[in-house]
Amino acid sequence: MRTVTLSYPIPPETAASWAQPQVAALGQFDGLHRGHASVITSAVALARRQGVPAAVMTFHPHPKDVMGKGDYDGYLTPPKDKQKILAGMGVDILYIIEFNEHLSRVSPQDFVSVMLLPLQIITAVVGFDFRFGYLGEGDADMLRELGQGAMGVETVPPFLLEGEKVSSSGIRRSLHSGDLALANSWFGRCYHLRGTVGHGEKRGRTIGFPTANLQLEDRYVIPAKGVYAVKVFYKNEILYGVMNVGVKPTFHEGMTAPSFEVHLFDFADDIYGQELKVELQAFIRPERKFESIDALISQIAQDAGTAKELLGYSS
Repeated sequence: MRTVTLSYPIPPETAASWAQPQVAALGQFDGLHRGHASVITSAVALARRQGVPAAVMTFHPHPKDVMGKGDYDGYLTPPKDKQKILAGMGVDILYIIEFNEHLSRVSPQDFVSVMLLPLQIITAVVGFDFRFGYLGEGDADMLRELGQGAMGVETVPPFLLEGEKVSSSGIRRSLHSGDLALANSWFGRCYHLRGTVGHGEKRGRTIGFPTANLQLEDRYVIPAKGVYAVKVFYKNEILYGVMNVGVKPTFHEGMTAPSFEVHLFDFADDIYGQELKVELQAFIRPERKFESIDALISQIAQDAGTAKELLGYSS
């Protein structure tokens, strides 16, 4: 998959270098959840039938982040993760449009004439609630009209699970409330965090549970504070463990920024400075303050046992 970063307006020479008949899925696709996947797989299937490249056109940063509106509190799927997932879905070209205040004021007419038609997009595939242009004035019908016969439009219906529409906002609410099972179901995969192992307080090793302090590499949506059973991808290894997301109230008061500490089962290698991808498999319990260190140690041992059972892990 080729990744192309574009800004508005596209210089004519840049448009000319990428112009070719192609099918493009349009949208923010922050979560790349099952609803988004239905739009993208429809575009890929159509492109294959027509013998043209399959493209995805999305935006970065998130428009809500730039405009300071809505419930935006980080990325469900940051750009690096988004690229990996899209490549695995058979997308040939990923267009990342730089979103800024200038682009937010572009009319639907100008967006189509300047950003879409010069690339020779022959069919745009969008979700049922797709909006674009200044103040969200444009919709699928307007997109079709502005295509002037050169660009068709296919609309994909909402993706429903048990009668509910799968949405990024619903996933955010589920992560915040600790309903990881629902979030993962709507994702169609396990939510994950990616980061580098840094130096923490090193308290875990003194109580028999050494932890890797994960320093997130991007602005992820932070799940509910608590303990999770996790699968960890490190280089070519798959490891298992338990992760605490929170402020460690047994040891600290007034701390607001959460830490992400992973205890890996039967693993003792030095991994400082190494990248880990941590998949949240199950939510075990909320974070709480313990009356003593011994009570905390006992609970951690119980959490590790619960995680092993949930993960089907045996040493």
